[in-house]
Amino acid sequence: MLSKEEIKFIEYWEKNREKEKNILFQLGYGAPWGLIFALPVLVALIFNDWYKRMVPISVGQLITICIAVLAIAVFYAVFRMKFKWDYNEQQYKELKFKQMKNDAA
Repeated sequence: MLSKEEIKFIEYWEKNREKEKNILFQLGYGAPWGLIFALPVLVALIFNDWYKRMVPISVGQLITICIAVLAIAVFYAVFRMKFKWDYNEQQYKELKFKQMKNDAA
């Protein structure tokens, strides 16, 4: 027998599984996590005077570093949301199998 939370999850996932599979949705909802993941590098760039003997960063290097940080943030965001989608899909399939088994019994 399925619990109320499991039934609610099945209903939710049946309505939202295609929407959450969309890459733009994954990027939009995962972007804050990606930026949090890349935040330490950005903070180090902003406060680059913390190490007095560090070689100064040129504008070209700064642009390259910012592009790299954004690429890391986007990759992390999409990867995290795809992993979450796969996890929810696996849980949905297990619950549907459990539901079919209970209905057959």
